[in-house]
Amino acid sequence: MPFWGLQKQLGIDVDSWLLRQSMPQPHGQAALCHAFEREWVECGHGLGQTRARRECQLEYEDFMECMKRTKLAKRLQIILEQRDKMIKEGKYTPPDYHMGKEEPRP
Repeated sequence: MPFWGLQKQLGIDVDSWLLRQSMPQPHGQAALCHAFEREWVECGHGLGQTRARRECQLEYEDFMECMKRTKLAKRLQIILEQRDKMIKEGKYTPPDYHMGKEEPRP
C-alpha cells in the first residue's frame, strides 16, 4: 500500500479489478472460485512474487483447477476411453437410452 493511500482517497479499488472472482457479481452472490482465489491472494500477500510462487503453489493449483477444470476433464477422458475399451471387448453393453435408442413417446 502506498504511503498516501491514493486508492482510498480517490475511492477506487484497483486490487479488486485485478482479481477475476472479486469483481461485483450478478445478484450479489460470490463467484464460484472466489474462495480459492481469496486463499491464494491471502497466502501470497506480503511475500513477494518469488517466494509467493514457491510457497503458495498448492493454493494456486487449487484456484486454477477450479477455473479451468483440467484434472476433471482428464479424468473424464480416461473414464470414457475405458468405457469404449470395455464396449469393444464385449464386457459392457450401455443401456439403450445411452445409444440414442429411446422408446417412442406417445
